[in-house]
Amino acid sequence: MAFGGFDQAGGNAPMSEINTTPLVDVMLVLLIIFMITAPLMTHAVKIDLPQASSTPAEDKPETISLSVDAEGLMFWNDAPLDKSALEQRLAEAAALDPQPELHLRADRETRYQTLAEVLSAARRNGVQRIGFVTQPEPAASGTLPARP
Repeated sequence: MAFGGFDQAGGNAPMSEINTTPLVDVMLVLLIIFMITAPLMTHAVKIDLPQASSTPAEDKPETISLSVDAEGLMFWNDAPLDKSALEQRLAEAAALDPQPELHLRADRETRYQTLAEVLSAARRNGVQRIGFVTQPEPAASGTLPARP
C-alpha cells in the first residue's frame, strides 16, 4: 500500500515507476557526511620545521701510527723516534687542522708504565683522538679462538 497508488483497478499489475525516495535519503546522508568531514581533511597543524642544510663530509684526518715495542723503543709512522722528540712531535700533530688520529700500537710485552707515559704526553700536548690498535688472534680453520 505504501508503494502503490490508490487506483485499485490494476490489481496485480507490475509497478512501472522506480521509487527514488530511499536513493535520495542515502544521497542526502552522504552529502551531509562529506560536508562535515571535508574541512577536517584540509585542517593541518602548523609547526615550524627545522631547515636542513647539507654540507660535504669532512675528509678523514690523517692517522699517525705510534708503535712501542717490548724494549720501549718508539716508532712514529714506522720511523724510529727518540723519547725526547715524542713531546715535540705530539705538539706538532695536535696543532694541525684537522687534528690527526693517533693510533697506538704496543707489543704484548710492553710495560704499562711506558704506555701510560705516552698517553699522558699525548694528553698534555692536546691530542684529542687516540686509538689502540690490536691484532686478532689467528683462529684454526673451522674453530673459534679459545677464551682465556
